[in-house]
Amino acid sequence: MDARPALPQNDYSAVTPPELGAWSPTLSVSVVIPAHGGEHLELTLAALAAQTYPDHLMEVLVVDDGSEPPIRLPEIRPVNTRVVRVETGWGIANAVNTGVKAADGEIVQRLDADMVACREHVEAQARWHHATDYLVTIGMKKFVAAPPVTARQVFHAERLDDVFDLSAAVPSSTEATIEKTDGLRKSRNPYHVCTGPTFALPREIFHAVGGLDPNVLRGEDTEFSYRLAMHGVVFVPEMLAQAVHLGLPAQHRDRERAVRAVEPYLAHRIPLRRDLRKDRGRRWLVPYVEIVLDVTDTSESVVRQAVAAALDGKLQDVVVTLVGPWSRMAGGRRSVLGDPCFELRLMRELFGHDERIRLIDEAAPTPAPAPFRYRGPVDVPLHRATLERMIETVQKDLTGILVVNLPDGRTARLERTSALGRAVLLAGRGAADDDLDGIVETTHGVRREGPDRYWPAATPAKPAPVTIPAPEVTSVPVESPEKTLLRRLKSALRPN
Repeated sequence: MDARPALPQNDYSAVTPPELGAWSPTLSVSVVIPAHGGEHLELTLAALAAQTYPDHLMEVLVVDDGSEPPIRLPEIRPVNTRVVRVETGWGIANAVNTGVKAADGEIVQRLDADMVACREHVEAQARWHHATDYLVTIGMKKFVAAPPVTARQVFHAERLDDVFDLSAAVPSSTEATIEKTDGLRKSRNPYHVCTGPTFALPREIFHAVGGLDPNVLRGEDTEFSYRLAMHGVVFVPEMLAQAVHLGLPAQHRDRERAVRAVEPYLAHRIPLRRDLRKDRGRRWLVPYVEIVLDVTDTSESVVRQAVAAALDGKLQDVVVTLVGPWSRMAGGRRSVLGDPCFELRLMRELFGHDERIRLIDEAAPTPAPAPFRYRGPVDVPLHRATLERMIETVQKDLTGILVVNLPDGRTARLERTSALGRAVLLAGRGAADDDLDGIVETTHGVRREGPDRYWPAATPAKPAPVTIPAPEVTSVPVESPEKTLLRRLKSALRPN
């Protein structure tokens, strides 16, 4: 395997995989197939039994997700095939995690139990992972009605169109996106198309991001792919890894209900889906921006002002992280007023019960899964427009880091998580900030600007209007009509 190249954005052009059939694989592959019932499983396994990838480097794990009766393996199957039964939990995400936990392969290939892959499917994706180790490869699929075909016919077929009518197949919408974005090289959010049910990645990266979320029952592959993007991977569509999906997807059967089912999961977990976060005043599971402030040697009053400004900006989808020696503060009896940690204890009591504020000893290498992180001096409170304008700047060209030079020589910065994740993958955990910035400069770019746009000067107050006093006028009493009439009556009745 070559050294890890510093690939820019999602452009994998610098990686050259070996030609199909003209190389010698060395990495082992575990094909993980979650299955409940497994109506078409025998066709899936027959196609895998005919793969061009070496038998001794490939294992297949069929994860039985509570099937009744339990799944039994058919006669035609890959040499190294076994059933793994789910003991706790249920659902696709939980089943995939169960399978990967039992897997031995260096590469994990995810496949559905109603997919029939072409002979080169596993080889076509695995070859990329022999070139470098932070790629996620995406296989292609078309949807077909399940024909009256046998496992033996699938096993002996040289091509998919030998047994399936591909002229009547329904193409996946992801292929159009891949074509429009130059094979995802120019995609702003390439994780969008990595929606399963066929993709492959290093097992080490699968575990590094925590696997699939078993609490996500719809859209679990999209949510997982988003976290992969935050980890810094590059997504590679492999057009030669063709497969057919037996039956139409749920979106074709009941699109309105399918869309509604997935939206709450993605709204809470993928902050980049701004279209799903339009409800005012809401709090979301994963924030859009993490605001990190080092409060170690700062007074409580300064931190109070900084936190208030952070939470009162135009962009409300944030969490504030206060970095300080919280765990090292001694307990037990002490002088309350003479405590050397007096300011820190005030802060902990003031902020420790607010769900929007986190107290930690040291900031993580990246703010994943939040897509952005702000870091700046605690004594320079954010303007209401600061974060919104910073994000506008970096989103124009997907800049990795925006550095704002403050008037006193210090800096504030907005960091893109996917860019930081890429830098950590290439440099390793524990790398210095300057080293990471140098890598981000290569892969995503670093922009440096002045503060005026992000901390705009306060608008001068309009002068109060000059009031000219009116001239003093001596008031003259005015009788009411009733009094005038009474006076006239009295005058008329008075004797002469």
